[in-house]
Amino acid sequence: MSMLQFFIAVDVTVVNIALPSIGDEFGVDARALTWVVVGYTVTGGGLLMLGGRLGDLLGRRRTLLAGTTLFGAASLLAGLAPSFGWLVGARLLQGAGEAIALPAAMATIVLMFPEGPRRSRALSVWAAVASCGLVLGLVLSGIITAQLGWRWVFLVSVPFILVVLVAALGLVERDRPVSRGAGSMDVPGAVLLTAGPLLFTLGVIEAGEPGAPAWVAPAALVGAVLAGLAFVRVEMRSPDPLLPLSFFAHRGRVAANLTTMLLSGALSTSFLLFTFYLQDRLGIGPLGAGLTMLPLAVALIVFATLVPRLLGRWGARACVLAGLGLTAAAMVVIATVAAVDAGAAPTVLAMLPIAAGMGLGLVGLQYVAVSGVTDDDAGTASGVQRAADQLGGSAGVAVFVGIGFAPALHGGDPFVVATALAGLGLLVGALVAWRMPGPATAVPAQEG
Repeated sequence: MSMLQFFIAVDVTVVNIALPSIGDEFGVDARALTWVVVGYTVTGGGLLMLGGRLGDLLGRRRTLLAGTTLFGAASLLAGLAPSFGWLVGARLLQGAGEAIALPAAMATIVLMFPEGPRRSRALSVWAAVASCGLVLGLVLSGIITAQLGWRWVFLVSVPFILVVLVAALGLVERDRPVSRGAGSMDVPGAVLLTAGPLLFTLGVIEAGEPGAPAWVAPAALVGAVLAGLAFVRVEMRSPDPLLPLSFFAHRGRVAANLTTMLLSGALSTSFLLFTFYLQDRLGIGPLGAGLTMLPLAVALIVFATLVPRLLGRWGARACVLAGLGLTAAAMVVIATVAAVDAGAAPTVLAMLPIAAGMGLGLVGLQYVAVSGVTDDDAGTASGVQRAADQLGGSAGVAVFVGIGFAPALHGGDPFVVATALAGLGLLVGALVAWRMPGPATAVPAQEG
């Protein structure tokens, strides 16, 4: 399960440093290249709820195998893409495969370990693997692009996905579906949940694009709002909704998922700011930029070994608040380094609190978000948590980076503006986490 999580996380960031090479081969500009990243993350995040529901209805093992197969096939298609449109389509399919496989994988882990120290340790490993995948995606992107070419950033995962499939067939036990029948699938809800974030991202990107038609951004943003309202209406009327409104009765889960969105938005923004600063401001090549991210990966591994013990000693809410505070401190460092035009070395000072913030914050939030789950709703709760993480990261990049790097909207230093917006989001997240009820304050002590 963790190997699958790793390569899914890698594919979120592995294209970042490879984007200029992709643009050169297909002759597309930076605005079009945005969809290579956003198409994957938003489609995956929007369909995660449907993937979680499929796991509950059809069985986690069956859903896991189907999603993993689709993800691997789409990775192969992306690596062999003959045109830019083919590549974007393959990225959309990758997102769909992730959405089907990932909630089933997380639900399998959650139900494998009882609530308490064992689950906190398992979720710490899961979150650490995801975090390392995100960061190593940046490192691998530079190395692979420089040595093998951009196509191999997709092809390298295919043999490992085959290993996951074989291992899952032998190691994951068959489970009993909750119910059967196509009528139980809330497809309209899934379409609206995907369309809303896509339209929102399009609106934010077009709003800061010089020369873009004036009507596109407002129309896209209005469409995003309408899609959100329609989603709520569909869920209220559906006999078997994608996201039952009763889910929101658990205040701890709602608070955890909202805070996850805000924290993930800041973390994803920090990754892009690191990339932009190293390559655009300092002129470091893909290989050098990738290697500069290694301290972040090492720090994540270190904190992964500490988080389970801290969860048992402090409780989930304290870990979440510490993670938010450390991430905010990293944003201050990023803004300061950019404002004084410092070199590459000072960026490492920002990477260390980012690693701590990811480890402490996301693991604590995952623990609360899946607290009290049963066989009937483990997939749904896992799908919501993963959707909050991924859509929060996509929305954060669209808003924080989109506004920050659109001088027409403010005229200030893009790095300072982007970090200030991310810091504001973290402040809201801290206020929500402070009032987070439930097991956020009572994680059993970690066993030795």
